[in-house]
Amino acid sequence: MGLDHYVNTFGVACKKQFGEKLKKLTIDAKFTCPNRDGTLGKGGCTYCNVASFSYEHGTELSIPEQLNKGRERFAGRTSKYIAYFQAYTSTYDEYQVLKAKYDEAVIDPDIVGLCVGTRPDCVSDDVIELLVGYQERGIEVWLELGLQSASDKTLKRINRGHSMADYVDTVTRARARGIKVCTHLILGLPGEEHQDYLNSLQSVLNAGVDGLKLHPLHIVEGSTMAKAWRSDRIALLSIEDYAFSVGEMIRFTPKDIIFHRVTAYAKKPMLLAPDWCGYRWNGLVAIVDDLKEKGGQGSYLISKLKMT
Repeated sequence: MGLDHYVNTFGVACKKQFGEKLKKLTIDAKFTCPNRDGTLGKGGCTYCNVASFSYEHGTELSIPEQLNKGRERFAGRTSKYIAYFQAYTSTYDEYQVLKAKYDEAVIDPDIVGLCVGTRPDCVSDDVIELLVGYQERGIEVWLELGLQSASDKTLKRINRGHSMADYVDTVTRARARGIKVCTHLILGLPGEEHQDYLNSLQSVLNAGVDGLKLHPLHIVEGSTMAKAWRSDRIALLSIEDYAFSVGEMIRFTPKDIIFHRVTAYAKKPMLLAPDWCGYRWNGLVAIVDDLKEKGGQGSYLISKLKMT
């Protein structure tokens, strides 16, 4: 049995809503980031080289051309798609620029959803209202927030440039207007261990959230962390430790929360370490094995309820 048997996955949620599993078509709309252009800082987050995560990074293709190229990869697997503005900070521009780029994507008749990836400190009330407008047109809207950790100490260490308070503020404003929020958390950040991941999860749940994305820390070429890794100053999670921590987090998560992702991989030579992150299925298989043995999503919460 696969992940869908143990976890409320994005694919299962889409199938219930749309009758089929949707595919996200990633878009690089040439946005930048306030942590790179000097507004907040330069150099970005210490783990970051977005080219390792964004399929279309660096492309010269237009938004419609990127959608068509992405659709070719999923030919025959679905008829409906979500436009995913993934690269860098996809709310970091003027309102009219954002609207024009989002409009270019959602005008495609096969696009039924809009997913916007951004930072917690780059979501103005105007941006939220813009997203509300798409939702009112019947488009499935998700705001993806890269929190990575709920620890302000960790956020400062990785040069993130925002605080947990920024995140809570944005989540509160977005969800008050009916916008669904998916939060990204990274496991394996320097200075953090298993209990820190659980603390971050609980803080996110307390703030209110609709979806989660879990990622193992990747050391990628071009990142600040790559230098530390080459100097043996960063300890990385083994696949066993990652699967254990993800499994525990899933078991502490209420069943109505949708998991958009529970692991991630990157391609060499961009990926430097850990090696197991270079293969799509390694982490997923280990997580499913853990869930099969110890229980699926929300099982710890059910056990506590029974005990009381």
